[in-house]
Amino acid sequence: MCEPKISSYLGRNEGHATPDVLIAGSDESFFQSLFEFIKHEKQYLQCPPEGPDELHYIIYRSVFNKVIRRATAYKRLLLTIKGEYDDVIRELQRREDEAMEAQRNLVASTSHPKSLITCQRRAAQLRDKLSVLQRETAELQKEIKRHKSRQEQDIWIPGLTVAQSEDSGSLDRHLKHLEAQKAALLDRKSNCVPVEVKAELDVKLQASEQHGEQLRTENDKLKILFMRLRFVFERLSSWGQQVPLEELLSSTVENFTQSSITGDDDSSIEVELFEDEEPRGVDESKHLTEYLDRFVELFDSAQYEEAALHAARSPRGVLRNLDTMNMFKGVSGPPRSVPPLLLYFQALLLTLPSGDKLSAPLAKELVLCALQHGDTQLVNHTVTHNKLTCSEDLGDILSEHAQKNPRVADLCLALATDAYKACRLNKKTALSMCKRGLVHSAAEFMNNCKDLTTEDCLWVLYQSPSVSLLQLLIESQQGQAAILSVGVVLSTLLADPQQQELALQLLDSFVSRGQGILEEVILEDSKSLLDDWTDVASTCSELNRADLSQVILSILLDQSGTRVLSPDLEGAGLVEHVFL
Repeated sequence: MCEPKISSYLGRNEGHATPDVLIAGSDESFFQSLFEFIKHEKQYLQCPPEGPDELHYIIYRSVFNKVIRRATAYKRLLLTIKGEYDDVIRELQRREDEAMEAQRNLVASTSHPKSLITCQRRAAQLRDKLSVLQRETAELQKEIKRHKSRQEQDIWIPGLTVAQSEDSGSLDRHLKHLEAQKAALLDRKSNCVPVEVKAELDVKLQASEQHGEQLRTENDKLKILFMRLRFVFERLSSWGQQVPLEELLSSTVENFTQSSITGDDDSSIEVELFEDEEPRGVDESKHLTEYLDRFVELFDSAQYEEAALHAARSPRGVLRNLDTMNMFKGVSGPPRSVPPLLLYFQALLLTLPSGDKLSAPLAKELVLCALQHGDTQLVNHTVTHNKLTCSEDLGDILSEHAQKNPRVADLCLALATDAYKACRLNKKTALSMCKRGLVHSAAEFMNNCKDLTTEDCLWVLYQSPSVSLLQLLIESQQGQAAILSVGVVLSTLLADPQQQELALQLLDSFVSRGQGILEEVILEDSKSLLDDWTDVASTCSELNRADLSQVILSILLDQSGTRVLSPDLEGAGLVEHVFL
């Protein structure tokens, strides 16, 4: 229908007053002329105002060609876009032609059912192809989203996650952190000196080094002179006047020329001349003041590592104390750096003389600081190499840390055991062993400790309830008497509501091995009275364990005054009490 219009558009005469498109000039004028050209061509060709039309395509293709001719940098890209655009238009035209041809064939083949079946099959194939294209389109869209997310990652803030980069609170905290870093850097910069001052100091340093070299040369000469004078003095001291003095001096001079001072002699001279030359009196006070001023200067300039080493090497240890430690404890270093307090403790250990130990207060603070920052290896090294003065507080800190941190519990409990042993805290030593699961070792240790009382053993049992530990404490070991009396222990445990279950478990273990076992235990328990076992039986009855109560009472009532199973004479005391 539009073919006459198209032919007239393609072959119109020159008399047609179409406005020219400006090739030169500004972009605004160029686009204005394009719009006028489009408007005029639409009016001339009588294009429909809405809906698709081939005349629209021809007009806009012509306009696009003019844009391409004007473009310079993006001409290749625009040509590619135009080619794709033309391909799409041709494909649409081809499909439209195929649809029209199919419609005509359908009308012509109404009387032929085979053609209808073919069209239906073709429609099904096209639907399948459409579904494949839709699936591929969805995958491409996902890929585009992934690329966009990767591009967004490039603008994330370093040190923050994606969620934190979008959270205003996290951004505010990060901003405060950066401002604190900036303030610290500016404060450190304020303590710096200009480059000119550094250059002057370098010149003075070089002059001092040259002067020192001259003094060392002069000192070497004086050493040789001293060696010779001492040699002459020794020869004169041993002179017995059998040899003339002139001959003695001439032989001494010959020895000078034939011998030289070795390195050992040189070092011996230095030791002899300069041994223990520490400042005294006014010089010592001045030296100490300068040393403290240097420490304050390093500390105020946030050079904490240098300040820590300076304090650790202080004369007479004036800075190896709690006051200096509190100074380092009250400051913090840059992010992700070693804390100043830990630097101070490391410096103390580094400069610690062989055989010496840190004081108990400093040792306690060192362990607290190291555990707080997860440096258990430092604690292990200092405790095992005997560099700390052990105390009860030190052992308690390690035990508490073991309870809160199961991952390092065994190591901390082992170190706590060493600390308690060094302080002769036997009951806490045994408790640390029990917490590590070393029940037999703990029982053997308690059996060998003569100063442990019954109350101490019961305290360990209360803190670490265990049937196996209880059995080891009431049994005789290696010919020695039992640490605890069965009747006394059972009576004490049953009186405590929190420990009643442990006592019942022990009685059940005796009964499960046979009534004769419990009978032997009762008769061999020479330290218990009848009242103790009567209380045990009564408490078992109150706890609804009548079976245990009856067994104990039957054993007590079955005994006679002549039947004694105890291997010692004292064991007969219980049986005699039964029938009093």
